[in-house]
Amino acid sequence: MVVKYRIRLYIFTMVLILGFGTLAQRLWNLSVERHDEFVNKVPGTKTLRVRIPGVRGEIKDRNGVALVSNKASFEVRIDLKTLVAEYKKQAKLPEFEYYYLEQGIPRSKMETDIVAIVDEVIIGNLNKLGLAAPYNANQLRVQYRTNRGVVPWVYRRDLTFEDFSQFAEHRLGLPGVSVTVRPVRQYIYDALACHVLGYVSLPDEKKVPDEERNDWDFYVGDDYGVAGMEKSFNDELRGRPGVQIMLQNEKGAIVREIEHQDPRKGNDVYLTLDARIQLIAERALRESSPAIGRGSVVVMKPSTGEVLAMASVPSFNPNKFIPTISSADFKGYLANPCVPLLNRAVRTYSPGSIYKVMISFAGILAGIQGDHWNCPGSITYGNKAMKCWIAAKGGSHGGLGLSDALKNSCNCYFYQYGNHAGINNIVKAGEMFGLGVKTGIELEEEDAGILPSPAWLAIHHPDVRWTSGTTANTSIGQGFVLASPLQMAGLASTVGNGGTAYKPHLLKKITDGSELIREQLPDVRGVFKDYGLTAEKLELVRKGMWKVVMEAGGTAKAARIPGIEVAGKTGTAQNWRYEGKEAIGDNHTLFITFAPYENPKLACCILVQGGKSGGGCAAPIAKRIMEQALALDNGYSVALSPVSEVVGNFTPVLAVSFDGVPSIAPTTNEDDAGIVNDDTDAPKSRRKEDAVATPRVTIREEADVEGSRAIQNQSTPPRRANFLKRIFTR
Repeated sequence: MVVKYRIRLYIFTMVLILGFGTLAQRLWNLSVERHDEFVNKVPGTKTLRVRIPGVRGEIKDRNGVALVSNKASFEVRIDLKTLVAEYKKQAKLPEFEYYYLEQGIPRSKMETDIVAIVDEVIIGNLNKLGLAAPYNANQLRVQYRTNRGVVPWVYRRDLTFEDFSQFAEHRLGLPGVSVTVRPVRQYIYDALACHVLGYVSLPDEKKVPDEERNDWDFYVGDDYGVAGMEKSFNDELRGRPGVQIMLQNEKGAIVREIEHQDPRKGNDVYLTLDARIQLIAERALRESSPAIGRGSVVVMKPSTGEVLAMASVPSFNPNKFIPTISSADFKGYLANPCVPLLNRAVRTYSPGSIYKVMISFAGILAGIQGDHWNCPGSITYGNKAMKCWIAAKGGSHGGLGLSDALKNSCNCYFYQYGNHAGINNIVKAGEMFGLGVKTGIELEEEDAGILPSPAWLAIHHPDVRWTSGTTANTSIGQGFVLASPLQMAGLASTVGNGGTAYKPHLLKKITDGSELIREQLPDVRGVFKDYGLTAEKLELVRKGMWKVVMEAGGTAKAARIPGIEVAGKTGTAQNWRYEGKEAIGDNHTLFITFAPYENPKLACCILVQGGKSGGGCAAPIAKRIMEQALALDNGYSVALSPVSEVVGNFTPVLAVSFDGVPSIAPTTNEDDAGIVNDDTDAPKSRRKEDAVATPRVTIREEADVEGSRAIQNQSTPPRRANFLKRIFTR
């Protein structure tokens, strides 16, 4: 009987052992062997990746002087997850009915009223401390709804140190509130080179590609470049993001941080600008008497095509855009009729008589550079008498060769010279210098300009016929011709260096710490000897530009520098602006130059809008800049300091002087505007000369610290008024 029960016990024991063994094996299979398969099937159990924005790289000049850096910005952040958790311990969470569209159907649902919690717990206490400030309630709701409190909400930005200290002292009594420091953009010298450097705006997830956004559970974006080099090299300047990996339990609650990787700084961008020459150029526009209200300066290195300085007035302070620009400041910029956001150095204008330098090469291509023509005071094309500027003085230039025609800026000579060269050679010469197309400089806002031809006219003005009068007007840089100060500085640079045309550039190199990532080498557009232009032929043009400055009777004696031979060319292009329906004369006065004459170190173009003459308005500014910039190699020093923004004005500029010392008195030769006919030839249609497309930026409303987005309509300004149809159509 005992044996019988013992056998049953053995069998029972074996069954238990077998059962537990089977269960253990199954548990091992599910928990260990198939762990990866099942771990993600547990609802809510996963890791969350949070993107931490990187730090932007610096922008420096050619000598390593930092122009754009980062500074510490004090911010008040609120950990909404902690705030809600603490509130829940004390009271029931308030709710808010959220309305939304689902496939076009209006729906609603209840969600935690985060605004009510913030107002009750945070704002109420801050009011007692005098530290409260308005905020955007809708943005707070979107932030909490999107990120579930994982990403801190920035309540206040750019605190003063005093406010920061008060927050730091009292934050312990406010759940989830912390004061932090984060790097933000700092434009060290305020408005210095503002149009080149540009500015940044706060992160905008709409600008983030989906493939990048999808890599993260919570995406905190980077500031992004809106204009200038900040925009052109945004990808290089952007920092490498950091990573925060959070553990979420099966109930959807964030348990803890399990990994943290700090962000990395972006690459540093070195520009070809020399901060000293840039400051010299900026000051020349501001310190002249009168101060220039609208104009620009471009200084280039003739041997490489590097841009050493690029200044434009009126200007703006990019620090106003950090962290967000106030509504009042932004509206002020947009409402200013002088358009301070416009970079006039890369905007195109009628170049006037400086264009005659390019036309000289068209005649060389045609083999007529040695021919002489007579200036009787006017030349008749069709039924229109096209005058030389000297006709207004009751005179004429008589017989002239190329060099003397440049010296005297004789319109009648170039009317004939251009027509004998032919429009095909004019176009060929313009293409040699890169006119009519963008130079390729690293600024997206650059204009291409217009190198007119019969083919161009047939496309853009099919109702207008090209005539010899059209060629004549083109030959003095007026009519349909448009070119930028940057292109004209390239023209001076090419003539100065002996006939090598370089593509202008602003980038010097890009580095990652001490590692060179990229270096921009000189880029040759073309060599003029390949077109059969010998040094002897080129010297006819160079000598003419030398006579403009150095010889008695030249149009730019105000550009003379003691002890240095300077070459140049003045220009005054007729232009009108409108106040209502009234057309007001608003000539563009220009001057291009290179120096020293032999082996030039600098080439320059000056634009003064609203001036009387290139010789009286632009040439003195060029002298100031070139004299001081060339002196840098001889011990002259420039202490860098911030420059203020220029509001701009429409005050006519009759002549420019410095330090209370009048410039050399202009001669009658310096009033070298090309005169088509008389006042009846003023344009009948408008061209908004200074129209500019406004980029998207973050604007801070006065009662909305967090700001809102404002998109300005982008429009292409109409090109030059078609008032030549009546003049040149027979």
